[in-house]
Amino acid sequence: MKDSKEQIELEAEIKSQAELFLKDFNSTLPESMELEYEGFYRRGFFVTKKRYAVIEDGEIIAKGLELVRRDWAPIVKQTQEAVLMALLKEGDSDKAINEVKKVMKRLRKGQVDNKELIIHTQINKPLSEYKQVGPHVVAAQIIEDHGIKVSRGTIIQYIIKKGKGSISQRAVPYEYSEGVDYDKDYYVNNQIIPAVGRIMESLGYSKKDLQDLSVGEKQQSLDAFF
Repeated sequence: MKDSKEQIELEAEIKSQAELFLKDFNSTLPESMELEYEGFYRRGFFVTKKRYAVIEDGEIIAKGLELVRRDWAPIVKQTQEAVLMALLKEGDSDKAINEVKKVMKRLRKGQVDNKELIIHTQINKPLSEYKQVGPHVVAAQIIEDHGIKVSRGTIIQYIIKKGKGSISQRAVPYEYSEGVDYDKDYYVNNQIIPAVGRIMESLGYSKKDLQDLSVGEKQQSLDAFF
């Protein structure tokens, strides 16, 4: 849908007033200080002041969310971006939750390629110095067992495989994951739901709603959100 003439004029007026405010305000500041105009955003989602997403010219700009962090799987980032686009660009919560359902269905059916499930974590000290052995350390040890030295600064790429034992014990380096079945519950409950749950909670969807995928009756107006 194209912008209406009234909407375009209103946005132009808002930007004009913002520029006038900056000019007036900056005149009161010391020469070494200046307040800058960052941008005009029609919609935004704020978890905290340091964790938010806004949309500008059809693109999502995110700070502090999984979308811009490397320690979350690509499928999580893609899903969060799809949810944010549905909400911030289209104002459509039905489409947002359908994006989540679609991804969960793929995960549950085992239709997701391992490359979409890679988690990246950096090794920041010698492996022998880790007191708590996380999944990235276990994966690093497997890499070393294959004769490849892992040192401080190495980025470990791993997936969580299906099976018994702790999550850490089931970490597998991506380069050795061919034919390995991923843990569906882990990726749904520990990756997808935490990432989209923070967003969908603001629209009335609980963690249980997302787990059960029974959110059809939880629809509510977006008026209070935007």
